[in-house]
Amino acid sequence: MIGRKNWLFANTPRGPKASATIYSVIETAKENGLNPFQYLKYLFEQLPQRDDP
Repeated sequence: MIGRKNWLFANTPRGPKASATIYSVIETAKENGLNPFQYLKYLFEQLPQRDDP
């Protein structure tokens, strides 16, 4: 669980939302038995190549 004090280090108004998003992705990967680093690597490699409308 991420503590409330971690939000003190968000330098911009959009910082907490960005942090919450990445924490959510990491925790979801862990809950599904995936290696968070490998999952993020996969996402960062594959998402830019998608051709979604």
